[in-house]
Amino acid sequence: MTLCDAGPLLALVNPKGEPEQNARCKAALPSLSSPLVTTWPCFTEAMYLAGEMGGWPMQQLLWRYVQEDKLQFHDLTAADINMMRAQMERFQSTPMDLADASLVAAAEALGERRVFTLDSDFRVYRLGSGRQAQAFEVVP
Repeated sequence: MTLCDAGPLLALVNPKGEPEQNARCKAALPSLSSPLVTTWPCFTEAMYLAGEMGGWPMQQLLWRYVQEDKLQFHDLTAADINMMRAQMERFQSTPMDLADASLVAAAEALGERRVFTLDSDFRVYRLGSGRQAQAFEVVP
């Protein structure tokens, strides 16, 4: 499994977007552990932006990843939601948005450090706390 942020989802379905991001994400995709796992806040963000940029045809491409089981959802628990609030407070100077907080919570719950993202903030975020805090492995 590889955690997946909204940015790569959008880059994969928007060839008219930033060509460098599209190429980087398509090149990285075959090397990622399947399935890609995201959260509903990340998918919502990607779906909204896809709708703004390309309407239903681009949104349909996002749904195809779900239909083909290439993209799955981590269902956020009450504990995950509490962690999201705490992480947003912890990283308020970055600042951390809801979608990022949901991926950090999913990473903690699933014990997964690898995240497919275009967001440089994941180089700042940490899993755990204190001396045991671990950096994310950011792809691409």
